[in-house]
Amino acid sequence: MLGIERPVLLAPMAKVAGGELAAAVSNAGGLGILGGGYGDAGWLDKEMTVAGDARVGVGVITWNMAEGGLAAMLSHEPCALWLAFGELAPHIAPIHAAGAKAICQVGTVGEAREAVEAGADVIVAQGTESGGHGRPQFRLRETLAQISDALPDVPLVAAGGMNDQADLDAAHEFGAAGAALGTAFYATHEAIDVREAKGRLVDVDGSDTIRSRVYDHIRGPLWPEGYTGRTARTSLTDEWAGREDELASNVEPHQAAHVEAVANADMGVRVLWAGEGVGAITEVVSAAAVVERFERSR
Repeated sequence: MLGIERPVLLAPMAKVAGGELAAAVSNAGGLGILGGGYGDAGWLDKEMTVAGDARVGVGVITWNMAEGGLAAMLSHEPCALWLAFGELAPHIAPIHAAGAKAICQVGTVGEAREAVEAGADVIVAQGTESGGHGRPQFRLRETLAQISDALPDVPLVAAGGMNDQADLDAAHEFGAAGAALGTAFYATHEAIDVREAKGRLVDVDGSDTIRSRVYDHIRGPLWPEGYTGRTARTSLTDEWAGREDELASNVEPHQAAHVEAVANADMGVRVLWAGEGVGAITEVVSAAAVVERFERSR
């Protein structure tokens, strides 16, 4: 379906999955997807130039997509667009008209049904183990099982705590044909972030992550109800997770502290999106080394 040698996709981590990382994943036999976020055309232009001639896709967060964002992405002729976190149906026909595949990320069987009815080519089932934003209700295996039972003929990709072939083999028992990796690719040389952030990924494990809306309030934008974000624990999540309403009433000092933490690469305060699978990360490696953990497609 996606024309790749190894059944692994780069999850489109906003502003982390840039052109260098996406190209490296694709060149190693997987499918690199740039993290287009909300559709920043300037960032995408730059990173697609970095990706060069590599066969890559682009991901976008649809609930807050910039006006003209879809057209801007399609102008680069990506092989696929990965749609997540919002309305899907209006975007799939233009994607197909441009000759690209529509990869749709979902967190529930209901969302999967809607995506398939809208014409999705591939479904990414995201479990609550995943880093970054997502639905907090269901673990990956439960999500995969429900979707594969309801929609047995749709290509299904597992997202959430995936690191290697053993993880994919386990997910295959619940219907997955491929794996989407975010955190594992974050801890690569090609990912866009500072050395301190990648070092923090090596140091923490799954129990050091937490789902909350703390950084929605501190960084913005505030996501719709029903979504939370999984991050590494920090002094801010330790203080405010579960007390986000209180945080919202006096957020300005914490916003200033976070800006300072970003400038100083203070990972005890700065947000770091990370999934429960982070405990498997023991060093920062090349993207190719991550892709090569997966067997060639049979």
